[in-house]
Amino acid sequence: MESDYVFTTYSLESVDSTQTYLINAIKSKKLHSPVAVYAKVQTAGLGSRGNVWITKEGNLYLSFAIEHSSLPSDLRLESSSIYFSYLLKEILTQLGSKVWLKWPNDFYIGDKKIGGVITNMFKSTLVCGIGLNVKNAPEDFEVLDIDVDIKTLVETFLGSLKLKHSWKQIFSKYALEFERNRAYFTHVNNSKIALDNAILEEDGSITCNGQRIYSLR
Repeated sequence: MESDYVFTTYSLESVDSTQTYLINAIKSKKLHSPVAVYAKVQTAGLGSRGNVWITKEGNLYLSFAIEHSSLPSDLRLESSSIYFSYLLKEILTQLGSKVWLKWPNDFYIGDKKIGGVITNMFKSTLVCGIGLNVKNAPEDFEVLDIDVDIKTLVETFLGSLKLKHSWKQIFSKYALEFERNRAYFTHVNNSKIALDNAILEEDGSITCNGQRIYSLR
């Protein structure tokens, strides 16, 4: 069932970080969810684990805010990055891309990263940031394998959120792709953990060597 909320969307020429910008705007009550901001250029993009996401013009730099109560009732906050990642991945796949998701929230083409997702909570509002190398990539990274229009991609993605696909629907498809993770690692508390024997749990977490790990991004 489609939700009746509508995202207010802002396009910026340049910003330090869409994620930082939107979180500060929500905190100061200058903007209210549901709202989205995307920019042509970021000067200080945020990556996972506190890393800097190197930014180049022509790529996707998007952050959006949505109330926790507007998310599917069966979606755990710890798995929201997987949920949002897979929604965008599905859109890109339908457009002809061979993009896949490395657990929990990284977009890959072949064996190279092209983007990722991070999430933050402020009170009852979830703020999610998405970076995707659409046109340009730094060394050792890859670019998207199809041509897309940023504005159209943002509109399509935000539209998919309104459909409120259940976590169960998304997870059933995500689980089929999880096997591609076997040759990779994930990072937990600054430690690398191999995914070769990881067990994907129904809530999106993984079990490695008896340890339950959530994405927490």
